[in-house]
Amino acid sequence: MTSWQLTRLIGGTFILLSLALGVPGSPIFHSMNWLWFTAFVGANFLQSGFSNWCLMEVIMRKLGARAA
Repeated sequence: MTSWQLTRLIGGTFILLSLALGVPGSPIFHSMNWLWFTAFVGANFLQSGFSNWCLMEVIMRKLGARAA
């Protein structure tokens, strides 16, 4: 997988997991504070859409993922 694909895969996983942990109706609900993490990941996706730069993608490349 490329760094681009891994970044989106990890980001999507973070969003779904933090929603599951932060929404009171979820069977694995822990605390509504997890919704702050959801907002953080969403804001990073928004920022990377405008700037064409994403820290997670840089990290993935340094860990050995090939560039897109």
